[in-house]
Amino acid sequence: MFHKAVKLEYGKGTTFYLTFQTGEVKEYDISVLFDKYPPLSALKNRKLFTSGKLMGGYGIIWNDDLDIETETVYEDGITVAADSISINITVANALLAARAKANISQSELSAKTGIDQADISKIERGIANPSVATLKRLANGLGAELNVSFDLKDTG
Repeated sequence: MFHKAVKLEYGKGTTFYLTFQTGEVKEYDISVLFDKYPPLSALKNRKLFTSGKLMGGYGIIWNDDLDIETETVYEDGITVAADSISINITVANALLAARAKANISQSELSAKTGIDQADISKIERGIANPSVATLKRLANGLGAELNVSFDLKDTG
C-alpha cells in the first residue's frame, strides 16, 4: 500500500516533516541516506534542500538526480503527530475507495455527474469541502449509496 503525503515542511538541518493523508506526521532526517546514496549529500546545502517539492503525494523531488519516495519516509520516519483524520480526508478516502471499486476514472465520473474533474480531484485530495448534494451526485454516478451516520462518543 502506498501512503500519500499531503504536506511537506522543512525543519532544522536536513530534517523535514511529511503529513500523510491519514493525518499522521512523520519526521525524517535525510542525512541517514548520505552514506548509502552519496549524491544525496548535496542536500547538505540548505538552499537546495529547501527547494524540494512534494510531487503527486508520492515523492519529494529536488532535481533530476535527487528524490525520495514518501513511502520510505512513512516506513522509516518517526511519527511525531497523529492528528485525528479530518472529515475531508475521511470523505476523500471513501470516494477514492468507491471509485476504485467501481473501476471508473475521475473523468468518467465527471461525465456521469456533471461535476468538474478538477473538483473531484480536490475532493479526493481532501482539500475540498463538498456539500451533501455533491456527495449524493457522486454516489449516484458511482452506482453507490451514500451513508451518513452520527456515532455518539462514549463519555464514560
